Amino acid sequence: MKPSRDIDRLIEIMAALRTPGSGCPWDLEQNFATITPYTIEEAYEVADAIARGDLAELRDELGDLLLQVAFHARLAEEQGAFDFGGVVDAITSKMIRRHPHVFADAEGNTATAVKGMWEEIKAQEKAEKQNGGEAASPASALISALDGVPVALPALTRALKLQEKAGRVGFDWNDPRAVLAKIREEADEIEAELDGLDKGTASKAHAAAEVGDLLFAVVNLARHLQADPEAILRATNLKFERRFHSIERALAAHGKRPQDATLAEMDALWDAAKAEEKS
Repeated sequence: MKPSRDIDRLIEIMAALRTPGSGCPWDLEQNFATITPYTIEEAYEVADAIARGDLAELRDELGDLLLQVAFHARLAEEQGAFDFGGVVDAITSKMIRRHPHVFADAEGNTATAVKGMWEEIKAQEKAEKQNGGEAASPASALISALDGVPVALPALTRALKLQEKAGRVGFDWNDPRAVLAKIREEADEIEAELDGLDKGTASKAHAAAEVGDLLFAVVNLARHLQADPEAILRATNLKFERRFHSIERALAAHGKRPQDATLAEMDALWDAAKAEEKS
């Protein structure tokens, strides 16, 4: 079977891999649940290629992600639920429906207006689904403002999306300094839990729960600064790696490893790496 630019060839390849008797034993053993982790991993590899600015790698990673779509569609087709064409039909219908300012006569002159329109259409679609496909009346459309945020999202991203949705209905601070005050409040509560641990009146589980509250508040501050918490934490992770590698190189120059050095030595080398970056 030869490669092709035609999506039909990919669908044929997926069908061949899933054909009992002549297909791939590994592919034949898979189901929706076992494939899901690979789907998530491929999405992250797409994001990684973008972050590195590697367009050749991005092409390959998008292909891997497309294969995941074809795989899930094939599994569904085998169960008589839908096929790849159904996936394409669903998304093209959705895009036309959610862009009336492009494909109909609605007005959407700014990105903000378009985003608001998109959210309204999504809410109406969800209400109709809950109403058995019928157009929802105002009374039957009483759905949560937080609906539609997948549980499987990375925790920081899900926190951001929950906060955005709550903010749209007015449950939000107007000043990032108010969020900073909340962060300080959460930090004080963690300190109180640590004091309780010292006295034997608290548990690590309670202290950990307070750390969760602190993380949620920090996400909120990032949102008020119009920053994606996942993106800025990834940048901080890279910064940490860069500076720690600098510590390792400096120690290696003296025939030492991190485990052979004192914390004070490594702190001094960290500060030196930090100063060098700033200069």
